Amino acid sequence: MDTDIKASSPRAVRETALFVPELVYFEPAALDYPKGQRILNWVRERGLPYRMTSSHNRITGLPGETELEQYKIAKRTLVVGVRKTLKFDTSKPSAEYALPLSTGCMGHCHYCYLQTTLGAKPYVRVYVNIEEILEAARRYIEERKPDITRFEAACTSDPVGLEHLTGSLGDAIAFMADQPLGRLRFVTKYHHVDPLLGLRHNGHTRIRFSVNAEYVIRHFEPATSRFEERIKAAGRIARAGYPLGFIIAPIIWHDGWQQGYAELLERLAAELPPEAEEHLTFELIQHRFTKTAKATIEKRYPKTKLEMDEAVRKKKWGRWGQHKYVYPDEKAEALRKFITERIFAAFPSARIEYFT
Repeated sequence: MDTDIKASSPRAVRETALFVPELVYFEPAALDYPKGQRILNWVRERGLPYRMTSSHNRITGLPGETELEQYKIAKRTLVVGVRKTLKFDTSKPSAEYALPLSTGCMGHCHYCYLQTTLGAKPYVRVYVNIEEILEAARRYIEERKPDITRFEAACTSDPVGLEHLTGSLGDAIAFMADQPLGRLRFVTKYHHVDPLLGLRHNGHTRIRFSVNAEYVIRHFEPATSRFEERIKAAGRIARAGYPLGFIIAPIIWHDGWQQGYAELLERLAAELPPEAEEHLTFELIQHRFTKTAKATIEKRYPKTKLEMDEAVRKKKWGRWGQHKYVYPDEKAEALRKFITERIFAAFPSARIEYFT
């Protein structure tokens, strides 16, 4: 797909392109839905190779001579299917439930927890039975009334990076706009938000951007939108009236970290309109890893500069039954204090939901 050339100083920078898969699989049932047919037409129009598969679990023999080559190709592989399980996972503390629109991500963030949770199947899956998924969400809302029910749409994927293929976020935003007791939220590392700007959302969808110091994005988040792209996209979302939030994660201790995180907050303050602050939220997450994740990361990104030295970390018991390694208390507190102070200096009325 062609990409625009944007003017930038001191030189022109190519815009981060929309995701175009190199190989597409369709589960037969997906073609019984209008969304499945639209994606098939999109694939055919671009001459992309595609195959049929009875189930994503039966996909084998991806191209590539080594495991690393197969992993890279899998991240550029799209599986179009039907979400059979309409029992939603919980998503505390972010929301009551996860809204299953997609699974897997085309980004190559070295530290991502999907490295381990998706295991040997890191391809991108999208679900075309959106009406059934949203009807299930309606039932969950009904069960919990008169309480508000929140749904997180980015637990296992980055749906903004797939919206040009699926339109499913737009469907979910429109649905939730009409739910007095329903709320939608999702987080993204992509700036391709234009399809969302003109939608009627009724303030019921909170869009959050995963942001970081420029150093972290440049070294550890390949195949995602860049620092400036995300900040400008956040400004567009704020001007479209959506409740806005930021996840600064993972917060990484590196040479010049104070300058990097200070610059991040300064750029956000310069970009956002004043009205964005009224409902602005921040979530702060320090870098952590498990031994399982470390082994996977070192295999898939053998040249990574990501620091994962257990000897200089604090061991902490994780909720999923294994130890994770976080920064020692003095470093964690220095990160928390510095970034918190910069947030409130730039946005006095913002709410910091947590630091972990």
